[in-house]
Amino acid sequence: MMKRDRLLELLKKTGALLEGHFLLSSGLHSDKYIQCAKLLQYPDIAEEIGRALALRFAHERLPAPDLVASPALGGLIIGHEVASALNVRHIFIEKDSDGKPALRRGFDIKKGEKFLVAEDVVTTGKSTREVLDVLRAIGGEPVAIGAIVDRSSGRKLPFEGIPLIALEKLDIATYDPKDCPLCAKGIAVVKPGSRKQ
Repeated sequence: MMKRDRLLELLKKTGALLEGHFLLSSGLHSDKYIQCAKLLQYPDIAEEIGRALALRFAHERLPAPDLVASPALGGLIIGHEVASALNVRHIFIEKDSDGKPALRRGFDIKKGEKFLVAEDVVTTGKSTREVLDVLRAIGGEPVAIGAIVDRSSGRKLPFEGIPLIALEKLDIATYDPKDCPLCAKGIAVVKPGSRKQ
């Protein structure tokens, strides 16, 4: 199993743990941001993280998934690496021309197939929920959600009853924009993620 210090070391070493004033895909603001693309840009690190998450999932003794599914864009690399470590296929959910989450590119899932959702960071669970909704609607059965980092800080996530397995839990403050102390100080907000509001 990956030790806590190892992941934090990698986040810092790759510049993936940022400090400033950030607009999260959830609409919340934060003084820290985890940019996993910077972590996963190194194939050896991506493989190490994917194997560690697959091992953590295996340790939970949940039903084996038939596939791993991820939200595009943030979950693509980690999803592929987890699927590789579990020796199953990997698919992803992306927006269609109307901006709605959809299964595209000829991907398919059979009724009753079990899937693991692989994410980079879970904050509010919005993109994870989209993957769950799309695949459940066509008969898929979720077994768990795996994430590099759980930064939900105890908030209720929109996938109750499905285990969340993360390599690390980080309690990072988030603020409603109307109550944000960084906004009150006049610090410019930056949106570093890939998701449109």
